[in-house]
Amino acid sequence: MRDKLVSDLKDAMRAHDKLRTGTLRLVMAAIKDRDIEARGAGKEQISEQDILSLLQKMIKQREESAKIYDDNGRQELAEVERAEIAIIDEFLPQAMGEEDLAVAIKQAIEQTGATSLRDMGKVVGALKGKYPGQIDFGQASKTVKELLGG
Repeated sequence: MRDKLVSDLKDAMRAHDKLRTGTLRLVMAAIKDRDIEARGAGKEQISEQDILSLLQKMIKQREESAKIYDDNGRQELAEVERAEIAIIDEFLPQAMGEEDLAVAIKQAIEQTGATSLRDMGKVVGALKGKYPGQIDFGQASKTVKELLGG
C-alpha cells in the first residue's frame, strides 16, 4: 500500500493536481508520524492493518468536518472535505455486502466456537484479523449479538 501511495503522489504531482497532491501528502505525513511512534515501541514501521485504520480515521474526521461546514453554510469547504474523502477512499478495500458479511460472521462464529454473548469479542477479533477495512464493525457487532442470542 505504501508503494501505491508514493506512486500516486508522484503521478498527482506530475499532473499538477493540487488537491490530490495535498491529500496524499497529508496521508504520507500521518503514516510517517505513526512510523516514528512505532520505532519508539521497537517496531520498524506500522503494519498494513494500521495504515487501513489510519485511513479510516482520516475519512471519519473529514466526514465530521464536512457536516460541520454544511451546518454552517460553508458548502465550498464541505466539498473540499468530500473530495479528500474520495481520494483517501480509493486506498481502502471495498466494503463487504450484507450477504457476504453474514457468511463471514457465521464462519467466524464456527471457527472461534462461540456459543454465547461472552464470546462476542473473540468473534469480532477474528473478523478484524481476517477482513481489515472491509467490514463496518458497528453493524457486524449487532449481527454477531443477534446470532449469539443477544
